Amino acid sequence: MDTLRPLAAFEGELVIDLGAIVANWRDLSARHASGPVAGVVKADGYGLGAAPVARALAEAGCRHFFVAQFAEGLALREALGHGPMVGVLGGFPPNADGGADGGAGLTPVLNSPEDIAEARAAGRTGAILHVDTGMERLGLNAAQLGAVAGDLAALGLRYVMTHLACADEPAHPLNVVQAARFAAARAALPGLPGSFANSAGLFLGEAWASDLARPGCALYGINPTPGRPNPMRQVMRLTLPILQVRQVPAGTSVGYGATWTAARPSRIATIAAGYADGYLRALSGKGIGVLHGVAVPLAGRVSMDLITLDITDAPEARPGDRVELVGPAQTPDQVAALAGTIGYEILTSLGARYRRRYLPA
Repeated sequence: MDTLRPLAAFEGELVIDLGAIVANWRDLSARHASGPVAGVVKADGYGLGAAPVARALAEAGCRHFFVAQFAEGLALREALGHGPMVGVLGGFPPNADGGADGGAGLTPVLNSPEDIAEARAAGRTGAILHVDTGMERLGLNAAQLGAVAGDLAALGLRYVMTHLACADEPAHPLNVVQAARFAAARAALPGLPGSFANSAGLFLGEAWASDLARPGCALYGINPTPGRPNPMRQVMRLTLPILQVRQVPAGTSVGYGATWTAARPSRIATIAAGYADGYLRALSGKGIGVLHGVAVPLAGRVSMDLITLDITDAPEARPGDRVELVGPAQTPDQVAALAGTIGYEILTSLGARYRRRYLPA
């Protein structure tokens, strides 16, 4: 998967450990004794590459995948070939290219009575029915499900699913409410397999088990149990080379807006990452790089293509040395905490200008 070309002098490298992703999937599968565990690879595999991630998971035995959009599903089917299920959480667009199961062998999620009518009119079978149990985004509510429950046999549904809203807060009362509502929905659809737990839901207990779990973030090393030690392996590392080192005297300002001023004679390193690369502007004055094992803080604002780091406490650092911005020494969750966001956004924002290199599973 790696092109093996040498890195350009300015280029960031994003290393993705497919073996760690597969190991996370196996660990989650071991937790879910009631049925298989899918791989959610929407948003280009949470920014890490849907095709290589899905191929590695398929080779390890994963037979169910989910994406968000129809176009993502088409691309994933091409990458995987025939065999594994590819579910499209957002369903199909109107008049999507034919076939009983949606042309390219994709499995639509039916999110509304209108989706059900469209699938019936198109002669599609093998869909997944989405019932809403408390998220209030997509899915049939209880009244809508009651109106159609007796008239779904012709659709040959594969699963009924719902989505947890607060699974990362184990004590939140909505978790128990959703479990009860989903149990009622399944009772109205006897014999139809269910799909329930997301990443955090896999850690809630047996009441949230089902025939198919759908973890996403945990596969990619994001902590599904906030506030507790992360049970997942880290799967990526983003490093960039120092382009230039400047000596600045005390009292010198650095960057746009002169928001940072050297309190002592300082060494400032410039690297080619910015908000155009998904290194969020919210990290201005807060972000940290790791250089030779030393934490080096951002000096000033994140700009479009460049950031500056105070490397005074890493005196051996030179141009060409690589700085870790996200990785085992500073996880996506930790970077997200500095930016006031979540690890999902850190991963899915990673820019196209980084050279991606995949470690084999």
